[in-house]
Amino acid sequence: MTEDVILETPTSDVFIPPSIHEAALLRGDSYAHYSPVPPALLPADSDAETSGPPCALGVDEAGRGPVLGPMVYGVFYLPLPLSDPLLRETHHFDDSKVLTPAVRSSLMETLCTPTSDLHASCGWAISSLSARDISSGMLRPAGASYNLNAQAMDATVELIRGIYARGVNIQEIYVDTIGQPAAYQAKLERVFPTAKITVAKKADSLYPCVSAASVCAKVTRDAALETLWKARGVVGAGASATEDEAAAWGSGYPSDGRCVSWMKGNMHPLFGWGPECRFSWGTAKDMLEATRTGGVKVDWPVDDDSDTHRVTDFFTSKDQNTDADELGTWFGTPAGLEAF
Repeated sequence: MTEDVILETPTSDVFIPPSIHEAALLRGDSYAHYSPVPPALLPADSDAETSGPPCALGVDEAGRGPVLGPMVYGVFYLPLPLSDPLLRETHHFDDSKVLTPAVRSSLMETLCTPTSDLHASCGWAISSLSARDISSGMLRPAGASYNLNAQAMDATVELIRGIYARGVNIQEIYVDTIGQPAAYQAKLERVFPTAKITVAKKADSLYPCVSAASVCAKVTRDAALETLWKARGVVGAGASATEDEAAAWGSGYPSDGRCVSWMKGNMHPLFGWGPECRFSWGTAKDMLEATRTGGVKVDWPVDDDSDTHRVTDFFTSKDQNTDADELGTWFGTPAGLEAF
């Protein structure tokens, strides 16, 4: 395996954070999770028109490219003066793709420990976009497609709005981007005009709050993959595969041979895979459409434009008076004026 695949593969003992909503994951639902806001970040007097300490907020994602598992957006916020000393110097946060899975897991566990300085001073949230919802948006008819960039932007905006709604005084926002930073930043500035917004490539390496957000997103995705694997990963009843064998789906990326092998060995001929799979990805499409080993081809009936059936044809009784008013006889024969 390449070094990148190794770093993207969750460990079997990954910390399971409270951002894992198992029931929603197994249903294939998208969801959001917000940590409790530390009291130190809220206004001292809830009745007065005051604000809590000015905070920086970072945004990053994990799992944009995999064919298996959710894409997770994370946000992380803390008081502006604490950003470098607490995150960089004390806890050594960095881009989650640089940190090993074990280090990421340990940092997330510390963040979720009530007695830690991170838990007392910082807050975080994630939005988990399920593979099923990602695919259903991307596979909409032409002209109505909900592409991945639009889904990512909406998830980012909703997470930040959720932090504002909880009373946190966000003054600076830092976002890691894959696309054009200027266009992304302009959109966010229109939505959040009171905050100083910085959108930059490699922001997860430049700004500590973005590094921390990347860890929240990545560990949540790692734990989601582990949770989904435990529920669906074994080949089937009576199979001899174990979690240590090649049946494991690894990182979930198409470049990971274990992922591709698992998909080939666990493809249902009619339904493909479960809600852990992004059916809009080329990897899944190609397997389903393969000539020899692909799925069952379904021919859907073509609508007949010459069909002249009327709705009323389905409500006509056999002994109905054909001379009577067609709609009126649904509830009996219409009475003439002479009846009154």
